[in-house]
Amino acid sequence: MLTTSARCEPGARIADIAALGVLGALFVVSLLTFRHYGLGWDDYTHAEYGELLLSYYASGFEDDRALSFVNLYYYGGGFDMLSGLVARGLQLDLFAARRLTGAVVGLIGIAITWRLGRRLGGHHAGLAAMVLLALCPLYYGHMFMNAKDVPFAVAMIGLLATLVRAFDEFPRPSWKTVLLFGLMLGLTLGTRIMGGLAAISVLIAALVLLMLEARRTGFIAAAKETGLFAAIMCCGLVPAYVVMGMVWPWAIVDPLNPIRAVLYFTSFWEVPWRELYEGSAVLVPEMPRSYVPTLFAVTMPEVFLVASSLGAALALHMLLRAEVTPGRRASAILLLCAAVVPIVVTVLSRPAMYNGIRHFVFIIPPLAVLGGWAVARLAEKLAGWPRLRIATLGAFGVAASVTAVDMVRLHPYQYAHYNHLVGGLEVADREFMLDYWGLAFKEAGEELRAEIGRRGLKPPAGGRWKVATCGPHNAARIALGPNFIVTYDTRGADFALMLGEYYCKRLPLRPLVEVKREGVTFAAIYDVRNADPLASVFSTPPLQAPPPKPQQAAGNAATPRPTAP
Repeated sequence: MLTTSARCEPGARIADIAALGVLGALFVVSLLTFRHYGLGWDDYTHAEYGELLLSYYASGFEDDRALSFVNLYYYGGGFDMLSGLVARGLQLDLFAARRLTGAVVGLIGIAITWRLGRRLGGHHAGLAAMVLLALCPLYYGHMFMNAKDVPFAVAMIGLLATLVRAFDEFPRPSWKTVLLFGLMLGLTLGTRIMGGLAAISVLIAALVLLMLEARRTGFIAAAKETGLFAAIMCCGLVPAYVVMGMVWPWAIVDPLNPIRAVLYFTSFWEVPWRELYEGSAVLVPEMPRSYVPTLFAVTMPEVFLVASSLGAALALHMLLRAEVTPGRRASAILLLCAAVVPIVVTVLSRPAMYNGIRHFVFIIPPLAVLGGWAVARLAEKLAGWPRLRIATLGAFGVAASVTAVDMVRLHPYQYAHYNHLVGGLEVADREFMLDYWGLAFKEAGEELRAEIGRRGLKPPAGGRWKVATCGPHNAARIALGPNFIVTYDTRGADFALMLGEYYCKRLPLRPLVEVKREGVTFAAIYDVRNADPLASVFSTPPLQAPPPKPQQAAGNAATPRPTAP
């Protein structure tokens, strides 16, 4: 049987010290770099939502504007409220506080992943899981600037950790476990109601547990114990509802509101726009079923893909291991289903898909746990062949180092990472969306102000520079500062600020400022004072899309909207 005891696992103390060292190093790096990350499409609206929620509580529930604010009341606002409190407590700019809060929340997710990997597969498995998650550019990049998907991922891995703990205590989980389960379930549903999909994974794992126990004790006895287990765990629904209501007050104003939110998210409610996928501009409601599996395969680091695949195989193999407790085997299946079921549901239902796979960040931590477990088991199995063991672990180390170097080179745009299987960033730029949230505007704005200062340029008679902008305007206003007017209007523009995505015009001019990573332009600013007048900041047409199928609406090419679910 697998053990997590430090007394039984050689090098366990060293593994734990190393894990704490990694976590500490990540915290220091986060403190040094959180201000490097720019604003995206959703920052303004989410920041305002958080302030409205705080006002709702401060006013004794009188100021209820948050309960009807754009479409964000369909989401919980725990992260947005926490960021507002951090800004007040640390006397930080609100957007800087959001970046810092995101970093801390993301690190909590890494810490939970470590502890869960440690519980499931031992100390070395926990360390390996932590490293795999920390070296996942999609997770690391999003944790600084994503108010929805990373907090949801952290809540979800916390929920899975409490369920694994409960399975270990089967059939009578402790009240501490039940309370932790209630807390994490409330945070999960209170962050995103679609977290209810976890019920499918829990049900599958519970059925596995029932079958395994039935083999051991008989079906009647197993059914009684499983029923007792479920009844005790259901006690956690009460604190879960309370926590959900605290971070998502709209959900409890009317008991049917969570159901309304589910119905809202099961239909596409916006005017369709196009995003780049496999070299074509595709309407987001018409993305092919291959969208999520393909993007997962080309964005995840190679070492993560290999380790998580081995982890999935190991989880299935656990079903055949009679010496492993039923609870532990059910836990392995729970984690596997938590990662696989959402992808299967998406492939079958084919909802509108966009912004890469940011909506699926939550499947990365459980895959990291399984991957870390597989790496630790592989090292254990190869103990009798020291040279092969060194070579195998060395290969994993080299692959992990390559990913780390890629992340440093991309900084602070780690979320735009594509692996070497697809050909790297330059190839991906022609095939997929990269900086879909426009983070590069921060760096571009800082460089433009510096360039104007170096050249001694003076604004026109009106006192402010006019910047025709393709991309998130609120982010551009913050990045450029008060001496600039940000507009779509190209008439009389002094500069043109273009995000490096397919829908923004590429001007036949030498950029005054260019933000590049690995040869790819993330944003460019042009001096257009003496250039031919621009007809538009958008490419026309942005890109030729394949002809729609008969059952598809042709739609019109459009730019991404400023807020997204």
